[in-house]
Amino acid sequence: MGCGRVGSGLAKDLEAAGHTVAVIDQNREAFRRLGADFNGRTVAGVGFDRDTLLEAGIESADAFAAVSNGDNSNILAARVARETYGVANVVARIYDPARAEIYQRLGIPTVATVLWTTDQIMRRLAPEGSRSEWRDASGLIQLCEVHIHSDWYGQPAQLIESSTPAKVAFITRLGEGMIPNEHTVLQEGDLVHVMVAETDLPIVEMALAKSPEEA
Repeated sequence: MGCGRVGSGLAKDLEAAGHTVAVIDQNREAFRRLGADFNGRTVAGVGFDRDTLLEAGIESADAFAAVSNGDNSNILAARVARETYGVANVVARIYDPARAEIYQRLGIPTVATVLWTTDQIMRRLAPEGSRSEWRDASGLIQLCEVHIHSDWYGQPAQLIESSTPAKVAFITRLGEGMIPNEHTVLQEGDLVHVMVAETDLPIVEMALAKSPEEA
């Protein structure tokens, strides 16, 4: 929802990554930002209106990003997508960082515009695998944000280190970074950042995509 600079950029990036995309905006003129090569669906309407969402294909959506220029509209649309239609990956862009933290604590994934970029939104819409955040000069070691299976929640963070070749560098929880210790338990919504050798990354991704027992 929202076809401004961020919304149009996300739509084109997602389509380029092989996803099927629908874009909602109240202003039909906004769809010009998508360019002539965009093959997705465009729907003119209010992004939290159920008829509009249904026309856009919300019932079969795997992800929903609310990135209009209104905080209230984005939160309302994100809640409808998650609570009414059960969309798995939902994120709302919020201009006010203080409000973003409140909504985050209420279980609504948010991205504060002043702190994050399109790249972070993409990561939450398509969370599988890993995303490199830093490499050493040799290119052999990476710091990566990794997607973990939901069964890891409630488990000690150190279990990742005993189950994979990765070392947990830090965890982002409710928008704040923290260095885990022996008492740290993974919670739903945690973003896990690990240090891993380039050659071991596929093994780590495969293990964390499964439950701890399968890993």
